[in-house]
Amino acid sequence: MTAAEQRSGFDLGKLLAERGSERYDLHARHLNHQLPRMLHTIGFDKVYERAEGAYFWDDEDRDYLDMLAGFGVMGLGRHHPVVRKALHDVLDAQLADLTRFDCQPLPGLLAEKLLGHTPHLDRVFFGNSGTEAVETALKFARYATGKPRVLYCAHAFHGLTTGSLSVNGEDSFRKGFAPLLPDTAIPLGDLAALERELRRGDVAGFVVEPIQGKGVHETPPGYLRAAQELLRRHKALLIADEVQTGLGRTGDFFAYQHEAGVEPDLVCVAKALSGGYVPVGATLGKDWIFKRVYSSMDRVLVHSASFGANAQAMAAGLAVLAVMEDEKVVENARHTGDLLRTRLAALVDRYELLHEVRGRGLMIGIEFGKPTSLGLRSRWAMLQAARKGLFAQMVVVPLLQRHRILTQVSGDHLEVIKLIPPLIIGEREVDRFVEAFTAVMDDAHGGGGLMWDFGRTLVKQAMAHR
Repeated sequence: MTAAEQRSGFDLGKLLAERGSERYDLHARHLNHQLPRMLHTIGFDKVYERAEGAYFWDDEDRDYLDMLAGFGVMGLGRHHPVVRKALHDVLDAQLADLTRFDCQPLPGLLAEKLLGHTPHLDRVFFGNSGTEAVETALKFARYATGKPRVLYCAHAFHGLTTGSLSVNGEDSFRKGFAPLLPDTAIPLGDLAALERELRRGDVAGFVVEPIQGKGVHETPPGYLRAAQELLRRHKALLIADEVQTGLGRTGDFFAYQHEAGVEPDLVCVAKALSGGYVPVGATLGKDWIFKRVYSSMDRVLVHSASFGANAQAMAAGLAVLAVMEDEKVVENARHTGDLLRTRLAALVDRYELLHEVRGRGLMIGIEFGKPTSLGLRSRWAMLQAARKGLFAQMVVVPLLQRHRILTQVSGDHLEVIKLIPPLIIGEREVDRFVEAFTAVMDDAHGGGGLMWDFGRTLVKQAMAHR
């Protein structure tokens, strides 16, 4: 123990041992008070003590399969030993980090590795999150083109800070935060709508998720390539938001690479690049865009981030990319995702409440819909009258409570569960999920039991909050 450690008396392990049991009370008093309330309501108020790979363990040492990956942050699962070692190494190195007036090697090395996966791009800006990566792209697109407006897709999600909220396609997130930027929503896949807006001559760019996180809707075949051609014709930029879909999630390093010939002008990255440890975001772009934004020494700090490119984040990112290559993580996501999606899709004809299974790689949407039989139809109608999305929540809860599998709905008022597990899962986890999901579907189609009792509880709560 160092002299400084002896003087401070701070002991993290002791603090957690003494106060860890207060976790839900502390959140209720000092943080977002609705979070513990929501978790108590749906029975998600677990006490997780440790985690490794694709699993958690609770205070009774029971394992839970993670099919959520922290909304995609835990691409390599939790506590990957290579990432942990990199972080220990960078802390032990005691680098002269964040002087702001030097050039450390780690940011350049990580930028070089990232750009190696998208060779048509030239430069990287490092920030701290996905929403900051999008904010950077919006600013760069406006400045580089000299135009004020950015187009985005209905139902898109690009972040919750003010700029990225302006290109958020979900009204429930935007409500009450106006005025926002003068950006415009168009339907996903509608090239005519895109061209109509471009003809107005004031569009800086079009930001799009190759697969929308909300609902797991993929861009139609050929859409990104056609959109790119329209944008180039009108001197506007294509911005690919790969915050959730990037780094192997969909079975290619970037999701836009599923479509030949697509070369976005700006690409936004975050989540999995962190290794699950250090917040990081990155905006990759073409040389001319960066040179226009940073056009002189007077503008050297015109766009920056206090903690951007910090050594810990850069070390985590470099370790993540090394693991992805060494352990063939992208290939595993493609293979395991195909297996999981195929096995789930085979259940569609078996269960009338199950309408569609879609997605790519390990980004899978399971959509439920109106059944045909009279008994189930009346129960479905009861849920829909109270609040759309309750049936999907009814599936999520027993998956956790009875089968110890963590999932969540893919958006408010949607009857869709989104599976975005760690990219390291294999057949064992596929078997566990499919068996559990089949058991829950059997219960739902039985027409009674605890699942529908919980549904009635959700209906009462929904009606009480109207």
